[in-house]
Amino acid sequence: MAFDPSSLAALSARYPAAPARLRHRLTDHPLFAIERLTALARALPQTSVEYNSGDLPIGQDPEKTPMNGLTPEETVRRIAENKSWIVLKNIEQDKDYAALLESCLADVAPIAKTATGDMHKREGFIFVSSPSSVTPFHMDPEHNILLQIKGAKNFTLFPNDSETIVSDDAHEAFHRAGGHRNLPYKKEYESLAETIDLAPGDALYVPVKTPHWVKVGPEVSISLSVTWRSKVSDAEAHLRRANGWLRAQGRTPPRPGASPLRDRAVIFASRLAARLNRA
Repeated sequence: MAFDPSSLAALSARYPAAPARLRHRLTDHPLFAIERLTALARALPQTSVEYNSGDLPIGQDPEKTPMNGLTPEETVRRIAENKSWIVLKNIEQDKDYAALLESCLADVAPIAKTATGDMHKREGFIFVSSPSSVTPFHMDPEHNILLQIKGAKNFTLFPNDSETIVSDDAHEAFHRAGGHRNLPYKKEYESLAETIDLAPGDALYVPVKTPHWVKVGPEVSISLSVTWRSKVSDAEAHLRRANGWLRAQGRTPPRPGASPLRDRAVIFASRLAARLNRA
């Protein structure tokens, strides 16, 4: 097993809506050696690699994110000195990493199935970060477990149901074509923050669209994210897309959850429209 069985009980009690701490057994896995990660960075298609300077503010404008002037391979090889972070996306394109991803998700799948149905769109991401790098304030569309492999991270989360932090407009924009994960950050959000310190062997379940930002400790950090979608995450996305379309027509849809029957009808209509478009 990739995860300590006793920690899976904590996940079971809190999934899918609340963060949960876990323990994992991958800290010495050879797939996380810098040499192997350098080879992965070289082999992945350009669309599966994102990298830039790690010397960023919490509320980074995605249009103004500075690059580091290196190739992905050089970024990983020289990560201790180049003040950068890089994410290797969809690592399941490599058969060795695909097997690792599936072994992690196999531990979690029974818990997920009970609460949110079968997993789909299973994906893996590896983050390699220079000391003190910052991943700016953002949210992600997936259920996510972050496994800390090397170094330390301070993972700061915020409530995912706070309209003060992420408005309905912002949620809807996130799901539009070209929508970006980065969010504007305000100092007054700090009173709502929870910071979780992650060391090698620690893992953290992050619920869908939980706003967060991350600061790396004084050493190089390597982390693995294993992610999946569910009928619950899909329904939220369908509802937000539909509400965004209605808002663009000059209407003001109610907040999700204010009218559950209406939400279910809108989700059904959005799913049907998506199927018709695919056909």
